[in-house]
Amino acid sequence: MRIRPAHRSDLPLLQDIERAAGESFRTLGMSCVADDDPPPLELLDGYRTAGRAWVTTGPDGRPLGYLIADPVDGAGHIEQVSIHPSAARRGLGSALIDRAGAWAAHEGLTALTLTTFTHVPWNAPYYARLGFRALTESGLTDGLRRIRAEEAEHGLDRWPRVCMRRDVPHLTETVRPQ
Repeated sequence: MRIRPAHRSDLPLLQDIERAAGESFRTLGMSCVADDDPPPLELLDGYRTAGRAWVTTGPDGRPLGYLIADPVDGAGHIEQVSIHPSAARRGLGSALIDRAGAWAAHEGLTALTLTTFTHVPWNAPYYARLGFRALTESGLTDGLRRIRAEEAEHGLDRWPRVCMRRDVPHLTETVRPQ
């Protein structure tokens, strides 16, 4: 497994990964999540050019998963992390999250945040095992409230959701993320 910045040529493959990963939601009766369109190429390219899109690759160099992130209120917010089902349960998602943590620390951000479904086994319970903690309403920043409002407008609040946070250690000046 290798983690590297996303290349322009990867972007259509990231959309394929997103579609394939979304199919798992169908088994939970969440078909509209499975049917949701992946991020548009222009949006993914914006993350790529900003240096906030990473992929994990297999031996052939093809992406098996990806993560995109934004700085939000002093934290690195994981906008999306997806792993192709054929590569699931191999530590690829946690490796991408650790890579995002290194980016956040390098940028002087204090934490990683994300929003997720509370009752989906590969969502909130998974992130809790990786050290994320659920935030209460009083713990939400203005940026996280805005993200949650956008998710609600998109219909994601049909199922319980939560914001989660994991602190990141500060990097020394001699350590640089890829």
